[in-house]
Formats: sequence, structure tokens, C-alpha cells
Amino acid sequence: MKNKLFYISAIIIMLFGVSCKDMLEEITYGNPTEEEFLKNPNNIILLVGQSYSDLKWLHDHWGYWGINTLTSDECVNPTRMPGSHWADGGYWSGMNNHSWSPSSTAFENVWRQSMNGAILCNKTIAILKRNKDIIPEKLYNQYLGELEVLRSYYFYTLFDSFGRIPYTEEFEDGNVPQLSAAEVWQKLVDCLERNAPNLPVITAGNRAMNYGRVTQGLAYSLLARLYLNAESYGVTSTENNYSKCVDACQKVIESGSYIIEPDFFSNFKILNENSRENIFVIVEVGDPDKIPVQSIGSMSSKLRITLLTLHYCHQQAWDMIEKPWNGFCAPPEFLAKYSDNDIRGAGTEGQGTNNVGTYGWFLGPIYDKEGTTILKDENGTPAVIVREVTSLTAATWNDGARFLKYEVDKEKKYQYCENDFVLFRYADVLYMQAEAFVRGGTSSTGASLGALLASPDFQMIRTRAGLEPYTHFSDYNEILDERGREFAWENVRRRDLIRFGKFADGSWEGWGSWRGVRSGNHLNWFPIPLPILERAVRDENGNPIWTQNDGY
Repeated sequence: MKNKLFYISAIIIMLFGVSCKDMLEEITYGNPTEEEFLKNPNNIILLVGQSYSDLKWLHDHWGYWGINTLTSDECVNPTRMPGSHWADGGYWSGMNNHSWSPSSTAFENVWRQSMNGAILCNKTIAILKRNKDIIPEKLYNQYLGELEVLRSYYFYTLFDSFGRIPYTEEFEDGNVPQLSAAEVWQKLVDCLERNAPNLPVITAGNRAMNYGRVTQGLAYSLLARLYLNAESYGVTSTENNYSKCVDACQKVIESGSYIIEPDFFSNFKILNENSRENIFVIVEVGDPDKIPVQSIGSMSSKLRITLLTLHYCHQQAWDMIEKPWNGFCAPPEFLAKYSDNDIRGAGTEGQGTNNVGTYGWFLGPIYDKEGTTILKDENGTPAVIVREVTSLTAATWNDGARFLKYEVDKEKKYQYCENDFVLFRYADVLYMQAEAFVRGGTSSTGASLGALLASPDFQMIRTRAGLEPYTHFSDYNEILDERGREFAWENVRRRDLIRFGKFADGSWEGWGSWRGVRSGNHLNWFPIPLPILERAVRDENGNPIWTQNDGY
């Protein structure tokens, strides 16, 4: 059963009237005073739970997940003909070919939702601090650490996108100055280092109650990610951040909290809350009658990843409540990174909806429910998905392999995805540590690359996919390709490409004119959203305290 914290949090948000617009106003609790409310320890978790509410926007294609996925080599969303489906004024092609604009709605969405989440954490922290005397010390310390690390994750998504952000650990009215990317990185690292040791370690006994919540595993995993990518963030410290990455990963490994699941797809099933590999997820509710769907413009509070990618005819074939949107797909060059026997790819059966096996990508014919007749779209064209994408601006309705890693509801139970959206997995921790070793990191605890390669969990990542385990892990191109295969559409590919120096040059193999409309290292950061800059507070000389990133 999923943690009730998130259901109750949604209710408390509605009761307390906490919204993005009035984030800086006092929370009102109806009849009880704030002090009376917090004297009940059961109510504290309700208060803390509301700070998770903005996570639900991060997985949207108009949000953080969208700008990360579309701008990398793992995803393309072509305009489909006939009908100019997904044209949207060139927005999607602009993300794909790196010709984005500071006025993009998605950049503003990311800025606002990540900042809202961080501010709400600061607001809740302020409430706890002014009521510290009436809260049991153990609970106070536990929830304070949870909120500070959750705030770090919100700020991380903002920082990873824009670099120079107004980081603050105080709940304050008005804008705060932007810090340099290196300064923000240090703030995040300091906060995680301070709080990680005090957070709960996942065990069999407490796994359910901490599901979808900040834990020590998340803190060290995020810390490892920051250390591994320090150089790509412009951090020039003389300390060996790769060694620190190794040690942070080792904290997660030695906790014994996580395993590599023998079934790769168990991490993405409709009911994936039993996965012991998933470290941090966004808890989803696919039935809008349980928690109503909320929208901000084109964004939604519900996970719609299967709707984004599947063909219109998949609705009839798989008895889906919602008709899919026939959009996002795999560039053929990315799909080519998978070997034929890699189940994370598209397999070799070629039978589409009649395939016997389970695969990470869909190719082939879409049959009716009886599996006998290939369905046709409204133009009379047989629905047979092919790996080629003929054009970024004039693809066919059948072009491009469709993402199938998240299990599709074929029983008409859920309007949206019930699958909890994975933000951090144990497999990433193991691969981060291996790469950090390759980049010169050492361990303070005696861990080694050889021991890691020989470990059953590390080998399982490959064998469960139908592949031979690695006996060495030193080829940078293979490391990057393997991370692409394992973590497709999991919010890491853009930063991986930046770390390997293959994002901003727009010269990805095989992409021709699709990429590289613009090039330059400034593309490693997205532009500060224009509407945000226009509303920025001005200093005593009339100059805005927030300025645009270089190159825009």
C-alpha cells in the first residue's frame, strides 16, 4: 500500500489554502491555533507532507523532465503529418535542435514550480522552528532534516537547469540575489552533508512508512550526483570530488537498504511500490476520483508518460481509458545503442502488440484486441511503428520507437499512470561509483572498482537485461552509452552528456541537421526565463538583481 502521507497532504493543502500565489502568507488552520495544531505529533507529518506537493509537476513534459529529456539525444518529438500534430509553433523542435528561447513556457514552469517547492520547504521549516519548544526533540530533528534535504532536491532541479539561481535557506519576503553556480553547488553539498547522517536508513520494517519520502539513501545519492558532476557545474576546487562521490555511493551500498531487482521492469510496473531498487519516487494516483487532477496551463499533476509516447491506435489495442497522444519517441541513433538481445531496447520479435516478451521500446504492428488484424489510423494507414524518424518537422504518424519502460494499464483501471515515477534508483548509485573510480576517485573505506564489478548487484544490472556483465569499466563512450540504455527518460541524460562534453557542441553522431542549430558551452545552462527577469526586484540604481545567463 502506498504511503498515506501523500493522500493526506493533498487534503491538508486544500484545507490550509497553501498555493503558489500566497506562499508568503501565513498558513491558517481554521479553529485551532498553530501551536494547538502542532501539539499533536500526528499533525506534524501532515504539515511536513504538504512540502512534497510540488514534486508532482517535475515529471511533466512541460516541466523539468521535459526540458531534460527533449534536449538530449534520447528523445525526439517531431511534428507529425498529416495534420501538423505536435507543431505547437515550433516549440518541440526548438527543444530538440537547441534553438530554445528565454520566453519558453517550460523554462518559466520549471523556475516557478521548483522555487515554489523550495520556498514551501523554507516556510514549513520556519513554522517548525518557531514551535520547537512544543515539538518532541526527536521528531523536530527528523522533520527538519527531511525538509532541508527535500528543499535541496527542489533547488537541485532549478540549479541543474539554470545554474545561477537565488538560493536561500530562509523564508523571506522578496527576491534574494543570484549566486554563482559554484556557490549554489557548495550550498547544496553542505546541506546534504549536514543532514544525511541523521535521516532514516531504510529497513524492512520502515520501508513502507518512508516510501516516497526523503531518506538517507536519497541524501547520499543526490550528494553523489553533485560530486560526480562538480566539474560540469563549474566547480574548480582542488579537492577530489570523484573520491567524495565514491564515498557517498558507498554509504548507500553499505546501508543494505537497496538491491538490484532481478526484473528490470519491476521498477516501473503499475504497482511498483514494492521495488527495493527505487530510492526516491513521486507517488502517483492514476485515478483522478481519488485525488483530482490539477493543471497549470498545459502542465498536469498526473503522470502522463505513456500517453505522451504511444500511438493513437494503442487505445483500442490495449483498452486504455485515454487515447494516447502519439508524440515522444526514440531517435533511431539512440535506439541503435541497444543490442538485439537487450530487453531494455525494442527486442527482435517484431510482432508489436503480439510480442511475447517485455521490452523497453515498442516497434511493430498494433493489432486489435484479438491480435489478428492490424489497426488503421483515421487516415486509413496501418499502424506499424518503425524505428526511422524521417523528419523533425514532417514525420509520419508511425515514425519512431515508443517508450514502453513504464507498464501500460491494459485493464481500463486508471485514466493516468498509477506507476510511481522514479527519480533515483540504486542502479544509478552503482554506476556513479564505477564512473567515479574510472575518473580517478578513491575510497576512504577500502572499496574498489574491482570489488564493485564483481559484486552480484553490479553484475545483475547487465544480466537481467540479457547481457554479459562488465569485466572492465573504463571506456568512456561505453559508460555513456550504457547509462543511456539503463536510464532512458529518467532525468539524467542531459547532465550525463554535459559531463562527457557531448551536449553543447550539437554534434551527436547521425543527427545531421536535427541538432546543432546553435552550439557553444552556454547551452549547458538554460536561459533564465524572460518573465522571471522582467519581474525581478531592482536595486537602488534601478537595475534588476537577477540577470540573464551568458550567451542568451
